[in-house]
Amino acid sequence: MQMIVDSLCKKGKLYKKMQEIAPSELGIRNKIKIYKATDVSGYFWAIFAISQKSKLLMKDVHKFEEIYAKLTLYMGHNFKHRVLFIDAPLCSKAKEAFLQQGWKIH
Repeated sequence: MQMIVDSLCKKGKLYKKMQEIAPSELGIRNKIKIYKATDVSGYFWAIFAISQKSKLLMKDVHKFEEIYAKLTLYMGHNFKHRVLFIDAPLCSKAKEAFLQQGWKIH
């Protein structure tokens, strides 16, 4: 979590509160770290951190949209910002799809 906070702080994003949500709470089995953060302006952020060796493809875009939908139902509200931290290669079509759906990629 510290790496994510440091990376966002370099870009000028500060958070009052950051909470990790276990994937099992949402009923998913993926190896993903999910965080709910509140910035100093009071906006909610959904932060997903993925560490994998294989390339993220178009099918993964739909998978993350489903996970995001489960997160909004679980938390009871929508998020102003959605951030995706990945250390794997990203397919160009998948990157376009993420950006069109409002994700920020780091």
